Amino acid sequence: MSRMVIESSVREAGTDPIFRVAGEAAQRTKELGTEAVINSTIGALMDDHGDLVAFKSVFDVLKGLPDEQICDYAGIPGIPEFLDKVVDACFKSYRPEGHIRAVATPGGTGAVRHAVCNYTEFGDQILIPDWYWAPYSTIADENRRETTTFELFDEAGNFNMKSYKAAFTDLLKKQNRVLSILNTPAHNPTGYSISLDEWKELTAFYTEMAEANPDARIIILCDIAYIDFAGKGEDARAFMPLLSGLPENVLPLYAYSASKGFTMYGLRNGAIICVAPTEEIAEEFAAACAYSNRGTWSNGTRGAMQTLADIMSDDNLRDRFIAEQDFHKGILQKRARAFLDEADKIGLKLCNYCDGFFISIPCENPKAVSDLLMEKNVFIVALAKGLRFAPCAVSEEKCRKAPQLILDAIKEVAGC
Repeated sequence: MSRMVIESSVREAGTDPIFRVAGEAAQRTKELGTEAVINSTIGALMDDHGDLVAFKSVFDVLKGLPDEQICDYAGIPGIPEFLDKVVDACFKSYRPEGHIRAVATPGGTGAVRHAVCNYTEFGDQILIPDWYWAPYSTIADENRRETTTFELFDEAGNFNMKSYKAAFTDLLKKQNRVLSILNTPAHNPTGYSISLDEWKELTAFYTEMAEANPDARIIILCDIAYIDFAGKGEDARAFMPLLSGLPENVLPLYAYSASKGFTMYGLRNGAIICVAPTEEIAEEFAAACAYSNRGTWSNGTRGAMQTLADIMSDDNLRDRFIAEQDFHKGILQKRARAFLDEADKIGLKLCNYCDGFFISIPCENPKAVSDLLMEKNVFIVALAKGLRFAPCAVSEEKCRKAPQLILDAIKEVAGC
């Protein structure tokens, strides 16, 4: 029998590779116990016993909402108080100058989808790094776009400005419109954060490109899903004011994930936020993204929106939330430091890690290495260019133990 779906929607069956490996890790844990398994798969905060962390400061507020506030529709763009307070949650004390608008989305993923669909044409290529979160290409493909990559790291392990500028310039010549997705700070999957000096060079480059190509459209999407677990205090947001005051044909966008920052993973809470140079461009953004909401998921999860709005509107609730978030950020940083210190001690090569949920290990034959590690009850995600380890999900003790196991597996696969 001939296919019923259209040709471009024919897909391979099966689960997302990360969730498949995570499922196998969960089964092995059930069989052998938590202590016998290192499960470094899903990007979520887990405690030392392997249980998901849910901030009490968040879920006390959610559970205290009246039933009708939880179950009611949220409105197409999101409830007004959320749209106001999610901007505060995004920028905190580093609010940039410009015409700011927010539209609610189901996590940062929804924000990426809206940027792709509203700021590129069918068939356009979207610029992403060669180490990247796989759903970028899925979102592009699902919406009849493509991706193209630049080399994220130079020989010193820093942001490869030369590769980025060359790829950006080539794309601008072909399309006269560029959507560049920069997942920073605390990049997934490497944990790299673009520095302030690098941002200054980037914004000078955007200005140069925009002024030399006045008919071009330059869209910079900062995917800041992990920003609340990066740096000290609010320092990770210091780059945000740099992305303002740019030429009118440059539009900075932010994909903000309350799913991550507020441990609301399954409640799917986030926003796409613009810092537009003019009121007209800001209104155009809000109208386009609200229309996209209606045409895809209609509206978001009201209870999650109300929870964020209530926390960000009350000093006591906000202070309690920030204290709990900071506590778990501290645990994450200790775990990552344990992994980094041990890797350095034994000579395990890593990508340049700064912050966040993930650390990446470049290697040959990553799938074979991952498969071998699974036999040893170590579950790690295989990427195109290496392996992704998630200290967010692994105890400090296991983070210290894992590098040697990984190095041994890499050597065994390589025949060393």
